[in-house]
Amino acid sequence: MNAKINTSDHLKSAEKISSEHIFQQAQQYAEDHDLNFTGSVSPVDAWHLIQQGQAVLVDVRTNEERKFVGYVPESIHIAWATGTAFNRNPRFLKELENKVGKDKTILLLCRSGKRSALAAEAAFNAGFEQIYNILEGFEGDLNQQQQRNSQNGWRIHQLPWQQD
Repeated sequence: MNAKINTSDHLKSAEKISSEHIFQQAQQYAEDHDLNFTGSVSPVDAWHLIQQGQAVLVDVRTNEERKFVGYVPESIHIAWATGTAFNRNPRFLKELENKVGKDKTILLLCRSGKRSALAAEAAFNAGFEQIYNILEGFEGDLNQQQQRNSQNGWRIHQLPWQQD
């Protein structure tokens, strides 16, 4: 008997398993670190989920950061804080619900992963059930010289980004 394997079905199955594994790891990370939201993912895993249509990317940085540092193409922008003083955006949750919706799986991105974690916690407490933080953020952690973009982050992983 000569059985044919449908390669595209096999690939879809592998992609689904991989995405499910990423979500499981993210949720385990949240449990291990006592996070008050769904989970955290690496930039590489976040990009995989976005490419597979499994999640929506929301950039929570300021307009200034996006303009002067760069951003991920086709990301949705909803600032968690505004201006150079990082004043908390009181409309953040309403904007998130209006632009994305509570029924979507949402990945939040900031400079280093700290503001996006705060935003994820606020969103989770407001009823967003599938809300994830992207670890390392867009620019990554500070190195010994107090500089970013040198050891980790979205850009260091050579994931898509642009600057106007």
